Amino acid sequence: SHDSFSFYIDEASPVGPEQPETVQNFVSVFGTVAKKLMRKWLATQTMNFTSQLGAGIRYFDLRISTKPRDPDNELYFAHGLFSAKVKEGLEEINAFLADHPKEVVFLDFNHFYGMQKYHHEKLVQMLKDTYGNKMCPAIFAHEVSLQYLWEKEHQVLVFYHSPVALEVPFLWPGQMMPAPWANTTDPEKLIQFLQASITERRKKGSFFISQVVLTPKASTVVKGVASGLRETITER
Repeated sequence: SHDSFSFYIDEASPVGPEQPETVQNFVSVFGTVAKKLMRKWLATQTMNFTSQLGAGIRYFDLRISTKPRDPDNELYFAHGLFSAKVKEGLEEINAFLADHPKEVVFLDFNHFYGMQKYHHEKLVQMLKDTYGNKMCPAIFAHEVSLQYLWEKEHQVLVFYHSPVALEVPFLWPGQMMPAPWANTTDPEKLIQFLQASITERRKKGSFFISQVVLTPKASTVVKGVASGLRETITER
């Protein structure tokens, strides 16, 4: 699932540090109303973690952020606004894995906002504490079969798009999970892009994501500002 933990986006949270100055200014002027409108465009899921897993989702697209002036120095899932605490999300996934020992999930940590070295160290430790030996060490992608994972009792593959991955055996480097992005609102262009990327996929010797998602442009948001992502793009 795309922006996997955006179901939990908190309208009371501050705006994420990755947002441009125009968005920051918009929220500072219009406050809560602006955040309610933002949530309609930023929440790409209608299900929580457990429901997504129950529906068959096994790949999670994760963006992690620190929160400005947060005294607890917590890590949060984020997509424009802040979502659930990372620790809570990881534990929820682990509860599902404990109940389903032959299921395997892919956790793709592909964006980090406002994170220093010690934040990465905190996240790595959190992964260790939560999943322990459930995590599969980085090997060649073609060696990873369900049979291999079952034999080793591994249930989690963690992809980490940061140089930190090179220092930790259970982190798979980000280039092992490429995710080319069509960045279009046009379904026909999206299909052409996906078909072309299949050819590239065969050359890589890695895992690969086909992003079957339409992405709103600024003009799309302006036209449908009160409607939101689902009504403006998904249902169409």
